[in-house]
Amino acid sequence: MGRKWNNIKEKKASKDANTSRIYAKFGREIYVAAKQGEPDPESNQALKVVLERAKTYNVPKAIIERALEKAKGGSEENYDELRYEGFGPNGSMVIVDALTNNVNRTAAEVRAAFSKNGGNMGVSGSVSYMFDATAVFGIEGKTEEEMLELLMEADVDVRDLFEEDDSVIIYADPAQFHAVQEACRQAGITDFTVAELTMLAQNDVTLDADAQAQFERMIDVLEDLEDVKQVYHNVDLA
Repeated sequence: MGRKWNNIKEKKASKDANTSRIYAKFGREIYVAAKQGEPDPESNQALKVVLERAKTYNVPKAIIERALEKAKGGSEENYDELRYEGFGPNGSMVIVDALTNNVNRTAAEVRAAFSKNGGNMGVSGSVSYMFDATAVFGIEGKTEEEMLELLMEADVDVRDLFEEDDSVIIYADPAQFHAVQEACRQAGITDFTVAELTMLAQNDVTLDADAQAQFERMIDVLEDLEDVKQVYHNVDLA
């Protein structure tokens, strides 16, 4: 399990190093979530998840409010949610989630990112069956035993719970995202190092140095694309 957590940490560290880019992407994601329902996180669960993720990336309040105001103002800007699947070097697998107002542009850019970096696009379902949709939380200042007791008392089921790097990591079914969050908040835990809905690979692979360097270039190119929201993969980058 630890290696999967390492992949999440590597991705988060990469995004933390590109704040202006990630802030812009969160602005778009918040706008889309708010447009799909009410622009109020208490009545719009999808928006609530995005806002919790934004908090862990320290997205400025001004960017969040601007995106919400845009949605409230009835903007006619529309985005399609797309998922691409593909393969990198030596059997590595990649899932790319995107929000786009130009499907042809995004498809071409994602395909080029794969093909120019030793990968290739796959058909829908060619990769995703090897991943599990998972809610992931990272909590500091608590022990594994304390968090297990807390969640049991709140009658919240989780898939796995373990300590790593001074944090307690919780894996749960996506449907339990808000239940885990609320149980923590009832216990006075309001800050999470990670609060994500992600896709975790069922099995990680390790690449040799050359293949990993090529793979990391491909991931960097994909994550730099304006329309790409999330990138998931099965490579152990630790």
